[in-house]
Amino acid sequence: MTDARGSRAGETGVDPATGGLCTPLFELHSELGGRMANFGGHALPMRFEGTIAEHSATRTAAGLFDVSHMGIIELHPNRSDEVGDVAAWLERCVPGSVVNLAPGRMRYTLFTTSAGGVLDDLIVSNHRNRLRAVVNAVRADADLAMLHGVNGGGDDGDVRIAVRHDLALLALQGPAAVGVLARWAPPAAELAFMSTAAMSIDGVECEVSRCGYTGEDGFEIAVPTTEAVYVAQLLLSSDEVSPAGLGARDTLRLEAGLPLVGHELTEATTPAEAGLGWSIPKRRRAEGGFPGFETITAQLCAGPPRHRVGVAAQGRRPIRDGAVLADADGAHVGIVTSGGFGPTVDAPIAMAYVTAEHACDGTELFAEGRKGPEPCRIAPLPFVEHRFWRPS
Repeated sequence: MTDARGSRAGETGVDPATGGLCTPLFELHSELGGRMANFGGHALPMRFEGTIAEHSATRTAAGLFDVSHMGIIELHPNRSDEVGDVAAWLERCVPGSVVNLAPGRMRYTLFTTSAGGVLDDLIVSNHRNRLRAVVNAVRADADLAMLHGVNGGGDDGDVRIAVRHDLALLALQGPAAVGVLARWAPPAAELAFMSTAAMSIDGVECEVSRCGYTGEDGFEIAVPTTEAVYVAQLLLSSDEVSPAGLGARDTLRLEAGLPLVGHELTEATTPAEAGLGWSIPKRRRAEGGFPGFETITAQLCAGPPRHRVGVAAQGRRPIRDGAVLADADGAHVGIVTSGGFGPTVDAPIAMAYVTAEHACDGTELFAEGRKGPEPCRIAPLPFVEHRFWRPS
């Protein structure tokens, strides 16, 4: 399979061991010794050599992640040739600004609920004749249901909605990523952060985006499923690139202070609470027209009742997801949404929601632990500085 370009690379099935859907790279993961798990209904590698080794390789060189479980949804104009009409339509679903998104540029935004919660977070990109949205696997069905509802429930609405099952998605992340990719696709070196362009990678036509979920410089590569194994092997042939699994992806994004759907982002969490007010510009706050407008803008103006914060353990025991945070009097003031060991900072770290009065950096709290309360303190995010590349 892995030697012939396109042979069986686009096939999918169900992994009997995990019960998850196989991505086009499933057999390659197995050949590389990947330890598989069911994540969002897909069979994906949790680790290869080990989470800490893959984390460190990404921070110092480059890691290659299979993120083909992400949903790729394209939005085409159905009643005109103007992608601007699609952008205006999409602003009925998201609080971000899409109508001023230039061709070749990308923007982070949210699908919100009528109550002001977060249904999903997504990246929207302008591909000149269409918009593309990359959404989370666990929310893809709900996202599509919402989009079809806004579109009138059928294919004859203002927008044609297409799911790109024919594309796989690879993430090449780390300081060596640009040098590696530029060997096969020289234009990648000049691509700015949050920009996207079509380019050939050793003869394979791909869409390359400079973005990622690790806090490092890097790229996400949308590649035809029939060519995914070939492109992955091509990148892995470089000494700088290591295969990396979901374990490292999680520790990297935790150190980078990046929120995750189902943890920091839920329908019970508002953008203001999550610290994502920066993604909602003044125009959208003034005009509204998106789900949950009243609740979201009220919190942006007055301040939310709780805040997403970083948490640093005072000892060496990790603070786990779901741990209750309490003040010195034992009163519950928050809850941990993501926790673990940060290999780069060499310490246990976490993200949590705490009441507004306990959200200041340096506030000392106690986390519920297996052996009793563990001392910790509120810490600034991110734990590791972002290294996204923007031209000077």
